Amino acid sequence: MEAQTEGGSPPKPRVKATLNLGPETYSVNASKGTISEQLVSVKEESMGILKEFITKHNVPNDVPDEPLEASSEDEDEVPENPPVTKKRK
Repeated sequence: MEAQTEGGSPPKPRVKATLNLGPETYSVNASKGTISEQLVSVKEESMGILKEFITKHNVPNDVPDEPLEASSEDEDEVPENPPVTKKRK
């Protein structure tokens, strides 16, 4: 079920996407294949653009390796030397 083109001109892209990521704008077009193939192509290209954008703009600065506050896991641990209680007779 391929789409027929008029006058033998190249097929016009049916699937287009424009990504506005902050001040940057990206356009993605697919013109070959069925609509399903075009959607897959545009999705793959868009995901690549998003990955590059996130990698470029989301570089953490000064993120400590260890949390500053004690984690909740530390609270659940039993102390090494529990207090000794004397038994009464």
